[in-house]
Amino acid sequence: MDALGDGAPAVASTVTRDELLTGVTRLKGEVAKVIIGQEQVIEEVLLAILSGGHALLVGVPGLAKTLLIQTVAQAMSLEFRRIQFTPDLVPSDITGTEVMEEDSATGQRAFRFVPGPIFANIILADEINRAPPRTQAAMLEAMQERHVSAGGETMPLPRPFFVLATQNPIEQEGTYPLPEAQLDRFLFDIRVGYPSGPEEVGILRTTTAVSDVEIRPVLDGPGLLALNTLMREIAAPEPALEYAAALARATRPAEPGVSEMVKQYVRWGAGPRAGQALILGAKAHALLHGRLNVSPGDIQRVIHPAMRHRVLPNFAAEAEGITIEGIIEHLLETVPPPKSDIPL
Repeated sequence: MDALGDGAPAVASTVTRDELLTGVTRLKGEVAKVIIGQEQVIEEVLLAILSGGHALLVGVPGLAKTLLIQTVAQAMSLEFRRIQFTPDLVPSDITGTEVMEEDSATGQRAFRFVPGPIFANIILADEINRAPPRTQAAMLEAMQERHVSAGGETMPLPRPFFVLATQNPIEQEGTYPLPEAQLDRFLFDIRVGYPSGPEEVGILRTTTAVSDVEIRPVLDGPGLLALNTLMREIAAPEPALEYAAALARATRPAEPGVSEMVKQYVRWGAGPRAGQALILGAKAHALLHGRLNVSPGDIQRVIHPAMRHRVLPNFAAEAEGITIEGIIEHLLETVPPPKSDIPL
C-alpha cells in the first residue's frame, strides 16, 4: 500500500521551526488579501499542500479557483503553471517531448528533451475531466511517481510538487470523468461554493476598481519541504489512528457491524487510503493551528474532503436524495470518537 503525500526527507531549510510555524499562520492572511471569503476552501488547499498531497477542486466557473492557486504559489515563492485540459490534449503536451537538433558546426543530429509545463512546483490542471483517459493517465502517473520518463530516461519533477486539479460539476457533455481508482489518488476533494451576499459585494468592490494588493512571500520551497517533514513528525496517538480506521471501515457495506444506512445506500466504501488521508490531513490541521499532536476534532475537520470522493453511493441513494455529505455526517454521528483532552 503506497502512502499518500511525499514522505521523502525534506531539503534543509535555513529557518527555524518557530519561523516555519509563523510562516504558516501568515500564509492564510496573505491569501485572504486577494480571495474574499472561502475560508474553508483556503484552509483545505493549505492542508493538502502541507500534507504533501494533491487536491481536486470542484466548483462552477467564476469562483476564483485559478486565482486562489496562483495566490498560494505566489505567497510560497513557488513556480506556478496552468494546464488547460482539452479533448485534443496529448500526454507529451503535459510531460514534454523530444526534438531533433542539428549541431551547426559538426552537422551531427541528436535528440533533446524539451520539458513540458508539468515541470513546476504547483500545477493547476484546469478541467482535468476534459482530457481523454490516456492524457489523464499520464498526468496521474506523474502525480504519483513525481517523475517523467522519456527517451529511456527518468527525470524527477521539481520539489515541492503539487497538483491542484479543477472540475466543473455542471457541464458534463464532452468530458471524461475520472474513474474512482484515479480519484483515490487525490488526497482531498474540495468543494468550492458560491460566496455569501456580503462576500459577493466585496468581490464586486475589489475586482472592478484599481487594485494595489501586494502578495508578500512568507515561505519558500525548502521551508515548505521542512514543514512537510514537521507535519509527519506530529504525534498521532493510537486512539486517533483507531478512530480514523473505524471511520473508513464504517463506510464498507460488507463490513460486520456497519449501520443500516451504509448497507442500504453505499455501493463501495473507502479503502485504506481514506485513513491515510484522514491522519495526514489531521496532522496538517493541527500544525496549521499551532499544535503538535492530533485530536479527534482534527480528524473530524478533514473527513469531508478526505472521504467524499472515496465513498460511492448507490442508485437507491440517488433516487431518495441521499447525498455523500449526508452519509459522512451519519458516520460522524454513529462512530464514537475517542476521549481527548483537546477540545473538538
